[in-house]
Amino acid sequence: MAIFSFVRKKLFPKRYLNPMLILAIDVVCSVVASIATLLVFVLMGKWYPMWYFSLWWLGVSFVLSLICFRLWTTYRTIIRHSSLRDFTRLLGAALVKSVALVLIVGGAFTLLAMSWRLPLALLIFDLTFTFGALIVVRVLMVVVYDFLKVTLPYNDQTLNVLVYGNDEKAVSLAMRFKGSSTYRIKGFICYAKGNKTFTMQGLHGNGFSSLEDVKNIHEKYDIDAIIFPTQRSASGERERLIVYGMEVGMKFFITPPMDEYGKSRDAERTVIREVKIEDLLGREEIKINMEVIKENFAGKVVMVTGAAGSIGSELCRQLATFGIKQLVMFDNAETPMHNVRLEFEERFPDLKFVPVIGDVRQPQRLDFAFRKYRPQVVFHAAAYKHVPLMEENPCEAVLVNVYGSRNVADFCLKYDVEKMVMVSTDKAVNPTNIMGCTKRLAEIYVQSLGLSMEQGKTPGKTKFVTTRFGNVLGSNGSVIPRFRDQIAKGGPITVTHPEITRFFMTIPEACRLVMEAATMTDGNQIFVFDMGESVKIADLAKRMIKLAGLVEGKDINIEYTGLRPGEKLYEEVLSNAENTIPTDHKRIHIAKVREYNYEDACAAVEKLENYSRIVEIPEMVKLMKQVVPEFISKNSIYEQYDKK
Repeated sequence: MAIFSFVRKKLFPKRYLNPMLILAIDVVCSVVASIATLLVFVLMGKWYPMWYFSLWWLGVSFVLSLICFRLWTTYRTIIRHSSLRDFTRLLGAALVKSVALVLIVGGAFTLLAMSWRLPLALLIFDLTFTFGALIVVRVLMVVVYDFLKVTLPYNDQTLNVLVYGNDEKAVSLAMRFKGSSTYRIKGFICYAKGNKTFTMQGLHGNGFSSLEDVKNIHEKYDIDAIIFPTQRSASGERERLIVYGMEVGMKFFITPPMDEYGKSRDAERTVIREVKIEDLLGREEIKINMEVIKENFAGKVVMVTGAAGSIGSELCRQLATFGIKQLVMFDNAETPMHNVRLEFEERFPDLKFVPVIGDVRQPQRLDFAFRKYRPQVVFHAAAYKHVPLMEENPCEAVLVNVYGSRNVADFCLKYDVEKMVMVSTDKAVNPTNIMGCTKRLAEIYVQSLGLSMEQGKTPGKTKFVTTRFGNVLGSNGSVIPRFRDQIAKGGPITVTHPEITRFFMTIPEACRLVMEAATMTDGNQIFVFDMGESVKIADLAKRMIKLAGLVEGKDINIEYTGLRPGEKLYEEVLSNAENTIPTDHKRIHIAKVREYNYEDACAAVEKLENYSRIVEIPEMVKLMKQVVPEFISKNSIYEQYDKK
């Protein structure tokens, strides 16, 4: 195997054949063709050229071949990717070489004056032999390359893969990785009843319709993995091919969107990654009109609080592509902010952005950021969001989620911000924990402030928008990173309850919802997203185990630890006909919520702030339940304060 690998590296390195080597081969072929032309006449007994004529003929052939192939750059073609245009250039170079050869040598030896038949015959034979030799050599190169590519192993890590699909995207992906040192493309696979086979680009195509079909394909071609050209194609096969493939131990890869590509020239590192659980979300992702979004933000100064978090940083990434004037990143987490800064300096070198270290609980720092940078749009994503942790630290939850949100809203009003978009959560619907209630209180303050402005009681022009959505896959608060860490450590995976369910969406999807809400509203509304069917957390864990190539109960176990403080089995459905109003977007709705008086909301927030600063937890929680009567604690020590 070591010898084969050495031969493979020498014959087929990652770089293509040296162009100068191809030029040398072409010149040799051309000169040999000229020799063959003279031999044809000798063998046929039609003409016997003198030795000095033959030397002239070969010498001029060599010089002309070198000149023509250099001028037509035939040697700079990647042989195995040759096209019709490349063959046309070969023919042009061969034709000019043969015509010039006959004219120069024939004129020097008065062949042209003697008769037109001999020069014409020399021209036809030389052109035919030259062009034919060039074509034959190229075909042989491709044949030898394909033969050795299949028979000689690349390295111990080479994977035999199939490309999913039978369309242009699948063909393009297969051609891109033809000759890869990491992925050996063995063919294509797609759903087809009757296990049909087909051929594309000289590769076998395999249809499947059952687990047995996938097993047969896996064994026949020794397949290690399947590559999906798009996220949609992977999601479409989440209950079929991916399930079958996991049964036989195959891996799955995907080519991500263009904005995820790195700058490396190594395509194998930049355009291939393993399929993640986020790619298998059981619902079609939200679609938005990107042109309308860009028009709304182009040329504006935009501020994002919580900019170093999972939601905030993704908002910044999307805003960076909208042609905004300046991006103000506000967050109190130093190391995450530093990492985001380094990323943006590399990915968006032309973007004017400024990272601001600050805390929404500090009015003076917020005032400085608003006064200096004068944002026109503010996305408020800063929040404490971990349910059990906030149940144990309720005062901090109030200070950040309620008092901090009030600070941001008040400064938006003070500095004439056009629009403030607050990121909320589905846990604010009939909250059962401190975190959910604090987010509902923040909604109440922001909405009551907007309502007061609409009624002319409070001066200002800011439009306030709130978005609610469920758990975000892959975010800092999601179970997905925790499950990945537990799998990497060999388990067990801990799930609170076998029946617990949650609504999920991806980080980019959540941010697109926020963007859409920011553009389709006249202000003072709470938008919720139709999140489809809820997902059982235990099923999510089982699927992640299979994606990791492991077997539940054998390689890794699932342990049920019991519901945590403030946690409930089922989240509320956000967008049914009873609690929402439809919009022009079929997946986005406006929540029906009780309106609050702004003066009452201000008084409640001030009292809650005072209680939280002196850590008067019982009185603070009682007041929260008074302001938000639907706040009924579950699995919590605060159940004692609920009205019986």
